[in-house]
Amino acid sequence: MPTMIRNAMSEREVRYKLGAVQFVSAETFGRPGRRTFRLVAEAGRAQSFIWLEKEQLLQLGLFLQQAVRQLGDSAQSRPSAPGEDSWIGDPLEQDFQARQMQLQYDQDANCFVIHAFEGEEDDPNAGAQTSVSFWMTMTQSSELADAALRICASGRPPCFLCGRPIDPEGHQCDRASSHAIFETG
Repeated sequence: MPTMIRNAMSEREVRYKLGAVQFVSAETFGRPGRRTFRLVAEAGRAQSFIWLEKEQLLQLGLFLQQAVRQLGDSAQSRPSAPGEDSWIGDPLEQDFQARQMQLQYDQDANCFVIHAFEGEEDDPNAGAQTSVSFWMTMTQSSELADAALRICASGRPPCFLCGRPIDPEGHQCDRASSHAIFETG
């Protein structure tokens, strides 16, 4: 059985197993303070648009970056062989908000696997909701981590006192006197 790095979430059934992706990327739309975030995964004739909260994208980027570093140069120089071929079924397109995600590392394949679920695990309709999984090579995983972290860092700067984002129109900090307003720029 392959060694897996995974979170504490129990194993869930995935509706669409896309297999090995040819393309995976993180994207953002909108201006700081109003941005939306998503992953785009393309595998064979399937394409998934997985909308995320900024915190989800940040955590995914941080975890992938840390895992790739911990696995070291030997894993990065070893070839990746995804455990599933790319999607060969009918053309497929999903576009959904991920409520839960799971990330695994398959040591034998030297690949990461992302599972994204539209519903919560305890949702009675979870089986009818969209869920996808896809395999990423070590190189794709490292590039996705870099893109996710770059996107998250390009947003509003955090207030040095309270840590909350500073809006372009200004920020009234709870920790500063009630008359202090900080601005970006």
